Amino acid sequence: MRFGIGVLMVALAACQPVKEAAGGSCGADGLQALIGQDKSVLAAMSFPAGTRFIEPGTPVTMDYSESRLNIHIGRTGRIERVSCG
Repeated sequence: MRFGIGVLMVALAACQPVKEAAGGSCGADGLQALIGQDKSVLAAMSFPAGTRFIEPGTPVTMDYSESRLNIHIGRTGRIERVSCG
């Protein structure tokens, strides 16, 4: 079976790690103070459409979007990370 160079490049690109920025254009820079707080503080806030609240076991897509805000919540219910992606 023969594969073209384009197919090989796509296959290699799929192996690259997903980038995840702390700041970026999603506004994560301004929300870093949330880290360590209980997730209950999020109820009184508003977030852009498409914001992902990622708790343990939450399925998420692996596509990278610089403008998408991700808020990672740990098993204890505390916010562990705020990033773009």
